[in-house]
Amino acid sequence: MILQIDENAEEIYFPDPHYGDDDGCFAIGGDLSIDRLLLAYSNGIFPWYSFRDQPEILWFCPMKRFVIFPDEIHISHSMRTLLRKNRYSVGINEDFDAVIRACSKTNGRYEEEGAWLGENIIQAFTALHEQGFAASVEVWDNETGELVGGLYGVTIGKVFIGESMFSKVPSGSKIALIFLARYLQEHGGKMIDCQLETPHLKSMGGRYISYEEYMEIMNDD
Repeated sequence: MILQIDENAEEIYFPDPHYGDDDGCFAIGGDLSIDRLLLAYSNGIFPWYSFRDQPEILWFCPMKRFVIFPDEIHISHSMRTLLRKNRYSVGINEDFDAVIRACSKTNGRYEEEGAWLGENIIQAFTALHEQGFAASVEVWDNETGELVGGLYGVTIGKVFIGESMFSKVPSGSKIALIFLARYLQEHGGKMIDCQLETPHLKSMGGRYISYEEYMEIMNDD
């Protein structure tokens, strides 16, 4: 069941996500303000909708969460070999704008049917980044100085909620994800929320947990 958000309500709120559709969609409407986004992500909720086809925001909160725990990240032999070559350098928050725009447009994504990472989302998450609640990981080619991979997401406490990633070279986004997992391990991070299962993420250690377990980790100080 998808419920309409009352935009005239005195306080920002979301309906109970337990009553959503099988895919996790449970609410429509609202806005992409910093306060609403922080409330959403603190409760495992995220916006996801086709900006060309859907005039109102759709909100999702799957009851099965696909996550990677930093200490469970799987690094294949071929990835270890690639990392040892030192062809690429990795950083955090070195060029958030370039990363989110590359996530939007690499491989023709922006023109695809159902594309969701439009200018409204870019502006909303850039505002979150400026307030310290969104972060990017950049992968640089040491030979050309080019940005060749990366990812961005929302940071809530000890949890990183991944939004999107891109690669302009083979394994560019995998390098970014490995760096992120190692960084979280070193700094007390507890979980990477992948939002959706993909073969790429499953091969790197992604697995499902319940929404209840997810929220326990989210609320663990």
